Amino acid sequence: MTQSPPRLVKPPKAYRNHDFLESRAARLLRIQSEYLEPAARLREHNVQDTIVFFGSARIHPHPNSKYPPEYEAEAPGGALDPAMARFYDEAVDLARLLTAWAMSLPTTQRRFLICSGGGPGIMEAANRGAAIAGGKSVGFNISLPFEQYPNPYISPELCFEFHYFFMRKFWLVYLAKALVIFPGGFGTLDELLEVLTLLQTRKLNRRIPIVIYGEAYWREVLNFEALVKWGMISASDLDFFQYADTPGEAFAYLRDRLLEIYGQAEDSPAFSD
Repeated sequence: MTQSPPRLVKPPKAYRNHDFLESRAARLLRIQSEYLEPAARLREHNVQDTIVFFGSARIHPHPNSKYPPEYEAEAPGGALDPAMARFYDEAVDLARLLTAWAMSLPTTQRRFLICSGGGPGIMEAANRGAAIAGGKSVGFNISLPFEQYPNPYISPELCFEFHYFFMRKFWLVYLAKALVIFPGGFGTLDELLEVLTLLQTRKLNRRIPIVIYGEAYWREVLNFEALVKWGMISASDLDFFQYADTPGEAFAYLRDRLLEIYGQAEDSPAFSD
């Protein structure tokens, strides 16, 4: 009597095969996912555009500051000069002012949402300020070897986790209508200089007001005037940004420039080229 061969167990479909999806061969699919999933979720929640805060993950609130720590968090890379903690408070204040203003605009879309890299420090301060004002905010966090976790002030539905730095930077810039650059290190320098390069080369073909916050810090770290002196950039390239030293000064500049560029922020198609 002929015995029937054993029935094979169905293998998982390719898009459910986690071993394959995490393999080198599927890298392109993972990259595409980090574009398609955020795009779908941002559309779902009517996120039209953002004001992006860049700055150090190492700047934390002082226990006696205006916005003291509300939870225990390990400071990546060690503690900085406590005097730098003022930038945390001022980032909270600026994000709060911008959020309250954006929420008052006559539009059905979510306009000019505060957006950060999702982690601690200045990123946390930006999301915290939006939360204090009662608004939504976006966080584009990145998985790092020292386990950078999303800060708790991001709107949960707008919290994203990235593996690829270049996809995270794409989303930080793609919807940005303004940037605020607080004191920071290599990452902040990378983000600032990349955006300035895109504006200079007109690969980013829209006007983006940029506030460089903390003039004394940035003039010591970056000598833009020397680049002009040596002919490496044009004098007009310095018009891409404005220095500010107080939340009120930065807010007034960004508000006026955004109203000048976008009027009263009437509804317009999201995700336009």
